Amino acid sequence: MSQKTWGITLLVLAFIVLGFVAYKNSSKRQVPIIFSPRGELLALWEEYKKEYLEPGTFRVLDKQKDFVTTSEGQSYAMLRAVWLGDKETFDNVWQWTKDNMRRSDNQLFSWLFGRLPDGTYGILKDQGGLNTATDADVDIALALVFASSRWNEDEYLGDAYVIIDKIWDEEVVTIGGKPYLAANNLEKGAPTNIVINPSYFAPYAYRLFSHLDPDHPWMQLVDTSYDVIDRSLDSNLNTSSSAGIPPDWIFMNKRTGAISAPQNKDLTTNMSFDALRMPWRIALDWQWYKEPRAEKVLTKMKFLSDEWNNNSLLFTNYTHDGEPALRNQSAAFYGGTIGYFMVADPDAGKMIYDNKLQILFNPDTNNWKVKLGYYDDNWAWFGIALYNDLLPNLAEQITKPRPQ
Repeated sequence: MSQKTWGITLLVLAFIVLGFVAYKNSSKRQVPIIFSPRGELLALWEEYKKEYLEPGTFRVLDKQKDFVTTSEGQSYAMLRAVWLGDKETFDNVWQWTKDNMRRSDNQLFSWLFGRLPDGTYGILKDQGGLNTATDADVDIALALVFASSRWNEDEYLGDAYVIIDKIWDEEVVTIGGKPYLAANNLEKGAPTNIVINPSYFAPYAYRLFSHLDPDHPWMQLVDTSYDVIDRSLDSNLNTSSSAGIPPDWIFMNKRTGAISAPQNKDLTTNMSFDALRMPWRIALDWQWYKEPRAEKVLTKMKFLSDEWNNNSLLFTNYTHDGEPALRNQSAAFYGGTIGYFMVADPDAGKMIYDNKLQILFNPDTNNWKVKLGYYDDNWAWFGIALYNDLLPNLAEQITKPRPQ
């Protein structure tokens, strides 16, 4: 055998040995699996169910807040389940919600459930838990409309009709001849100002409700929602200037319709854990309906682009004039504000998606790299789903008005 041939033979043998060693080593570790975005959302949903749905009851546990359950949490679980086609979980979450949080007087939902002083469980009335949270009522109704369409069962739609009707009766306040979505069922009785949370506005849902409930002018609620958002972005509220970012809370005068900062120390005009949801909700209206007002109000939030471009991060809490109130980051804030970037600044949006949302997922474990709290888990998931256009309008063809 020539020296050249011998050298080639040794090289081939070396590759064979190295290949065998690599194979043996690979069998000792988990090989990363590259998920499609939908596969990733499904995997995260399965892990969420294990972590945050109480076995046997299907109530959503906010483990970071003494294991309480909110109507918001139940609504998020219903939406995630119906978007992913998980009928068993949807039905169980809905059944527990009906049995434990639905109010007997108006068929809407008390917002807070947990451990009572005597050790039993129920609505936490001493913490204001008996009143409603309008965003949850809207999301529950929307989830039921989706379920009726997805699984072709009219019972879901019958339940939705009742909730939709009561939302209008109990949670929509008419001011100057126009309807406005209030934060809860208490505001109709407020003497001067009503409390409004702009992140509760869901114009895409009101469009669907308008087909199901033609007796109420839901499209006018779309109009006033955009008007209030626009004004809240422009108004200085309780600061010397506005950064063009949405406030967590505002007051609206019941006589004039003027907006102002809340006179309540627990309700701030900061953009924080409430307001982060508003860009997501408005971007969904843009994604489904190409509403030009959605693009207009989202474009006003250029402050978010400036923050990202200057710092390569977004804090979780800003005062209304744009000063950081907390210098920490959260998955929820990136999940909610990705809606702004998708519409107004797609290049930055891709960077945020890649470096602040997608990076959180570990394909080796089919889960988050680091466990996320209840709220972060939900809003990181919703942000990933929105970015990948995986939140379809499941009820686009529904045109069944409520039977008379």
